[in-house]
Amino acid sequence: MTRLSRRFPNLKDYVLSPSKVSSQPARPCSPSTLKIAGNLGRRGGAEGETSHWIDKSSSKWSVYLIASTRVPRTYVGVTTNFFRRLKQHNGELKGGAKASSAGRPWSLACIIRGFKDRSEVACKFETKWKSLSRKTSRKKNKDCPSTNLLLQHREAALIQAKASFDCQYLHIEWRMKP
Repeated sequence: MTRLSRRFPNLKDYVLSPSKVSSQPARPCSPSTLKIAGNLGRRGGAEGETSHWIDKSSSKWSVYLIASTRVPRTYVGVTTNFFRRLKQHNGELKGGAKASSAGRPWSLACIIRGFKDRSEVACKFETKWKSLSRKTSRKKNKDCPSTNLLLQHREAALIQAKASFDCQYLHIEWRMKP
């Protein structure tokens, strides 16, 4: 009997038949063999266009800000594959956050790349950005569209969050003007 993990002890018997077990030693995998194909990394999307290959060995965590194109709403999240995650938020793939379903469709406002891992830095940065967004007072301006006000509010919180972290290795890219 095999125990799968400490948290979820599943005591099923896993029997490998001799025909399924290879007698040859396993070959080491190079980063070039760890590539996956898919439409998620594609740009454009014209029919007949070849898909880009995504190297899983160089995947790094990103924190992103998306804005609804329909209602004045923003969402901050963390992921290793932003294109897949945006499709989930927009309902094209399963697995989007429930909090983002009311604002569909979403578009990228800001992405912060270069986090080494999720637990230590990326998740803490996301949490800090969200909490500072909640704590910071919002400016009200009747002349400015509400989406721009939300983006300015998130940008002010981002500036405060950056002060709490070592951001020299991060790349911050704004796609929408706050």
